[in-house]
Amino acid sequence: MSKEKILIIGCTRTMDDVCIGCSRCMVGFNRRAGEFERYGDDAELTAIIGCGDCPGVAIVPRMAQIKLWNAPMDEVPNIVHIAPCLASHCLHKDTLISKIKAKAGCEVIVGTHPFLPENIFAK
Repeated sequence: MSKEKILIIGCTRTMDDVCIGCSRCMVGFNRRAGEFERYGDDAELTAIIGCGDCPGVAIVPRMAQIKLWNAPMDEVPNIVHIAPCLASHCLHKDTLISKIKAKAGCEVIVGTHPFLPENIFAK
């Protein structure tokens, strides 16, 4: 198999307003934690994108743009991860995940990092 080039897709609203910088997904990838445990040292995080906002009608064009923009650099993702903000909390998750799986043309994995708080207000 060729080198793993990973695209993470999350919820635009969460990425912009709650999980600034998507640091948990990036840390999870760098530590090879959670769903990233499967990768060796040569895997690369190619991009992190949002769905395009509710109800996610822009996800397919956004994925096409990543492929188009990254092709000249030979950095086209060949594995897609669905971030917890989309997989767990999105009202449109089933439709979005179905669209992503139908159009990605590569393996789609639901999940990224294991760093979800059980209780935000726990001591």
